[in-house]
Amino acid sequence: AMAKIWRRVRIDDPDSVTRRAGDEVDPRSVGLSEADVEAIWSAVVRLYKTAIHPGIAICVRRRGQVVLHRTSGHARGNGPDDPHNGVKVQATPDTLWNFFSGSKAITAVLVHMLHERELIHIDEPVATFIPEFAKNGKHRITISDVLTHRSGIPNIPSDLVDLDILHDRERVANIVCELKPRSKPGREVAYHAVTGGFILGEILHRVTGNDIREFMRTEVSGKLGFDHLNYGVPESRLSEVAIEAFTGPIPTWPHKNLLENALGFDMPTLVNFANDPRFRTGIMPAGNCMGTANEVCQFFEMLRGGGQLNGVRICSEETVRRATAPETRGEVDRMLMLPIPFSAGFMLGSDLVGFYGPKTGKAYGHLGFTNVLGWADPERDLSVALMNNGKPLIALEMLAWLDVMRTISMRVPRDGAGMRG
Repeated sequence: AMAKIWRRVRIDDPDSVTRRAGDEVDPRSVGLSEADVEAIWSAVVRLYKTAIHPGIAICVRRRGQVVLHRTSGHARGNGPDDPHNGVKVQATPDTLWNFFSGSKAITAVLVHMLHERELIHIDEPVATFIPEFAKNGKHRITISDVLTHRSGIPNIPSDLVDLDILHDRERVANIVCELKPRSKPGREVAYHAVTGGFILGEILHRVTGNDIREFMRTEVSGKLGFDHLNYGVPESRLSEVAIEAFTGPIPTWPHKNLLENALGFDMPTLVNFANDPRFRTGIMPAGNCMGTANEVCQFFEMLRGGGQLNGVRICSEETVRRATAPETRGEVDRMLMLPIPFSAGFMLGSDLVGFYGPKTGKAYGHLGFTNVLGWADPERDLSVALMNNGKPLIALEMLAWLDVMRTISMRVPRDGAGMRG
């Protein structure tokens, strides 16, 4: 019976399923030792051995140089429900991973870029740009409220879960305009798992005339020379995206209720959604950016560099500062029931303890369903992407996941110059 309530993947000898990208520099050239890098990698291998992730990819940059860029395990074919003798596909540095809610940070940057270009002001009401959004008492909700999860409309209406509408922007916009706030805008912080992204994506469309995927391609990924990193994938590339696997203990009360409240569904349903080609080819600004670990790492490196990467400027330093400045501190989020500090778009680190490890008070990034994480830490001159395709909810094995971030922040000293012009 235990096998039924605890869902594991089959573990191979880590060395046999490890792929190295080949672009790692000598760590000593960026003030680290080989022992530091191997300690971080050992933490990733320990996470792999917990059997909650079929595959894991990590990319770490220090002072702009790649010090760790490897994958472990499988992108496909090794979930708890996959046949033992089925085809398994190893994860590689070219595997595309879903960043899930990490997409919110990317969407937020695009919105802040609109502010920089004076196409919007983030303190303006959403209804300035989407007039029909004002109905049901939503006229006062500002763009900033949406970015900080304070607009009072966190719940996902059932119509938004019809995967066919992810290709129908106008229908999505209509549904979002009909939402009724459950609390006064600007008051409580309640994580908007899905709704906020659609609002922001629609604002972007109204002021630029382009959908958010096209804007991302021309203004960010194209300029930085990325192979992909964007909302969804074309059908021709579906086979490159890692398959999600529901793992770990079957959620029980109260975690089960918490999850179903925040995300609207139970885990098996959510994982099936995540693997559905309609979800993978559609546009969900709050939850389906896909890219390699390297691309996610480079996106955060661009922010750490004050809005530029490899001499290509994407946005101004001021825009990065505005996007990452603390907005909420220590308030318990009404959906996640955790005191997560937010900026207007990012989950922030903490000088005590946070997602990004201890003493990461200047770090900013975002968590994605459920253990995907990307962040930048200016004090350490660090940018990191930790991608994976296991979907546990709450499990003791999460300690091994947190230990990856703890090891990184312990091994990489806080001697960074911070943001550089």
